[in-house]
Amino acid sequence: MLSNMITSAASTRAERGRGRREGQDRAASGARPQPWGQRPALILVDFARAYFEADSPLFGGDGCVSAANKAVKLLENARAVSIPVIFTEVRYKKGGQDGGVFFRKVPPLKCFEDGNPLGDLQPPLDCRSGETMVTRQYPSAFFGTSLAAMLTAMRVDTVLLTGLTTSGCVRASCLDSMSNGFITLVVSDACGDIADAPHKANLFDMGAKYADLLTSDEAAAYINAIPST
Repeated sequence: MLSNMITSAASTRAERGRGRREGQDRAASGARPQPWGQRPALILVDFARAYFEADSPLFGGDGCVSAANKAVKLLENARAVSIPVIFTEVRYKKGGQDGGVFFRKVPPLKCFEDGNPLGDLQPPLDCRSGETMVTRQYPSAFFGTSLAAMLTAMRVDTVLLTGLTTSGCVRASCLDSMSNGFITLVVSDACGDIADAPHKANLFDMGAKYADLLTSDEAAAYINAIPST
């Protein structure tokens, strides 16, 4: 576990309160919850060291640490019941010539140039043998990658999204997941951002248009209830 992955009882109560508020927000938006599938996959978007190192230009603070805590537990659960686990990372050649406008627009993406350790995954959120790593250069895990085809080949019907950041690559991946025909579930407390306002605003928007929102406890209950094949 991360060295500072210690959650107090008070913060646990706060997380539960936030989950209830998110459910109320979703209801207020008029969004209709959708039936969830029987063949989910867990996607962990960009849990890179860049978001956890204090001297990194992408340091995300408590919001990212809290999301990682929740993602670690959900990852352990997914592995225990043998649902597909897919990690994503961003990597660029030196100078970012393969990053186009995105790389030029966002200078801190230099953290993800080849050879920079800030681009490595933050332990213990490591990709194990037999699990899939999707490497890309743009916000969505689906854009310019074989992810959609791979999920289809595995007969996945539902995508559980976790990761960093909520307003960036999680949101972009959520939109493309839905657009590719997958039931999309965003695990709200296993996503994080550099500030709470964009985190909440983007969760609201995703829940209103593209996905269902659920907590990591609800996600664990969902995957545990799926019959083994």
